[in-house]
Amino acid sequence: MIFGLLGLCLVLLWFCWDLPRVDGIPAASRRPSVTLVSADGAMLATQGDLYGETVRLRDLPPYLPAALIAVEDRRFRSHWGLDPFGMARAALANWRAGEVVQGGSTLTQQLAKNLFLSTERTTRRKVQEALLALWLERRFSKNQLLEIYLNRVYLGAGAFGVDAAARLFFGVPAKRVTLWQAAMLAGLPKAPSRLNPRASPDLAVSRASEVLEAMVATGAITRTQMEGELGRMHLPQPASRQAGWFADWALEDLAETFPGNADLLLRATLNARLQAGVEARLEALLAGPGARAGVGQGAVVVLEAATGAVRAMAGGRDFHASQFNRATSARRQPGSAFKPFVFLAALEKGLRPEDEVSDAPLTLGGWSPGNGAWRPRGEISLEEALAQSVNTAAVRVLFRGGGPRAAADVARRLGLDGRFPKDASIALGTGEVTLLDLTAAYAAFANGGMRVTPFSIAGASATGASLPVPRPAPRRVVAPEDAAAMRRMLEAVVRSGTGRAAASARVAGGKTGTTQDFRDAWFVGFTGAGHVVGVWLGNDDGRPMDSVTGGSLPARLFREIVEMGL
Repeated sequence: MIFGLLGLCLVLLWFCWDLPRVDGIPAASRRPSVTLVSADGAMLATQGDLYGETVRLRDLPPYLPAALIAVEDRRFRSHWGLDPFGMARAALANWRAGEVVQGGSTLTQQLAKNLFLSTERTTRRKVQEALLALWLERRFSKNQLLEIYLNRVYLGAGAFGVDAAARLFFGVPAKRVTLWQAAMLAGLPKAPSRLNPRASPDLAVSRASEVLEAMVATGAITRTQMEGELGRMHLPQPASRQAGWFADWALEDLAETFPGNADLLLRATLNARLQAGVEARLEALLAGPGARAGVGQGAVVVLEAATGAVRAMAGGRDFHASQFNRATSARRQPGSAFKPFVFLAALEKGLRPEDEVSDAPLTLGGWSPGNGAWRPRGEISLEEALAQSVNTAAVRVLFRGGGPRAAADVARRLGLDGRFPKDASIALGTGEVTLLDLTAAYAAFANGGMRVTPFSIAGASATGASLPVPRPAPRRVVAPEDAAAMRRMLEAVVRSGTGRAAASARVAGGKTGTTQDFRDAWFVGFTGAGHVVGVWLGNDDGRPMDSVTGGSLPARLFREIVEMGL
C-alpha cells in the first residue's frame, strides 16, 4: 500500500509538474478584430478574434444555458467536475463504433482545456484537464462556470463567446436570441468551424434540431415548443455569396493604412443589393448562353465615375471554388477596348471627331491588321472609326497622335499600369491590363477628364472613434474639351457601332474589345447617372470562346447590370 501510494504520488507529480498557474482565470489573449460591412450595413467579412459584451447569466434568456447543458453536459449541476457515467457512456459508444464518436468531457473539463491547455490529444493533457476541472469546481460556483464558458467558448468564424456569435450570425445580442437561435449557438462547440451558419447553414440548422431534441429529452422545453421552433428556423440569406473577392481586395495592406492594435470597423463602398444583382446576372449568363459559347469565367466591376468608389465587384464565377480575383489580378489583352486611349492621344494633337482617316488596307513591315467584316469606304470620320472599331483606321490614328509611346503615355496618365508594346500593335490592345484599372481609366471619359483611383473603404472607426481614410483625390488629366469629344465618340459606339447590344435608356457610352481567336471579350461603359461598368468574359487557360465578341455577351451583361437601376 505504501509503495502504491508513493507510486501514485510520483505519477501525479509527473502529470502536475508543468501545470499552468491557476491563481485565477487568465485574461483572454486575442488578435485585434476587423469587421467589414457594406454601405448598407450588411456583414461582408471579419478578421481576427471577435468578442462581444461580457454577459451575465441573469441577463440571458434561460433557454440559452439550458440548451448548452442539454446537449453538452446534462449532469452539469450535479457532478463535481468529472462525470464517470458520461465517460463510461462515451467509452462504450466509441468501442461499439470502432472510432471516437462521443466525448465524455464535462463542461468544466472543456472550460479547463480552453482556459489553460492546448488542444493536443494526449493522456497527459487529459489528466491535467481533469485536475484543472476539479480545481475550477472548487474555486467557482456552477453559475460562474457557466458564465465563464459562455463568454469564452469559440463558436466559429472568429467569434468567441455567445454575444459575439449572436451578433455575427443573427445580428442581435445574446440577450435577445430566440429559442432556435440559442439552440444553434449551443450546438456549435462540437465543431465550431464546420457547423457555424456562415460555413454551412444546412449543417447549422441540422445541429440546432438535435439540440432542440436534447432539450425536450431533458424537459427544458416541450415537444410542441420544439416543433414550433423548427418551423421558425430560418437563416437569412447573406447579402452576397461572392463578395469575398471585394473583401479580400478591401482588406489588403490594412496594417499600413490603419496602424495599431485596436479593433476596427470598416464601412465599405460596396452596395450589397447591387453586388447580389451583379453576381446573379453573371452566373445566369455563364450558365446559359456563356456555357453554350465556351465561356468559363467572367468578371465585373462597377464604380462611381466621380470618385472611384467601387460599388460592386465580381472576381469570377464562384469565390468558394477559386479565390483568384480576375477583376484585380488577371492581366489580359483588352483588344479594341484600348482604342479610346489611342484616339485621345490624337485629339490632344489637335484632331477632332469629325476629321477623316483612311480605312483602306494597311501593311507595316510585313504586318497587316485585319478589319473583320468591315468593307473599306476610303475615308471615314474618327468618330465612325472608333464606333465601328476599324483596325486599319485605328493604326493610322495612332501615328497621327504621336505613335505608340504617346498612346502608352495617355493610358498611364489615366491609370493603366504596366508595359505596353512599342509598335503599332498597341492600337489594337495587345498590351495587358486588369479589368479594375481599365474600368477606372474610363471614368475620365465619363466625368469630364478627372483621373480617379478605385477605393473600397468609405469610413473607419476604432473603439467608436472615427479614423481618417487616406485616398487620392480625383485630379485633372484630360482637358475638358477633349474629354467631351471622347464622350461623344463613345456614345456613338453604343448608338450606332459595335456596342449596340449595350444600348438602353440608362447607357451613355462605352467600348467593345475582342482579342485574337476570341480569347477575351470586353465591354466597358458608363451611364448617364455617373457609374462606370467593366465586363470581361473568357477562360482562365486562354482557351478560345465560340465567336464571343465584346459586342455580344459582354455588352448584353453590361446592359442587364445597368438596367438594375444604375
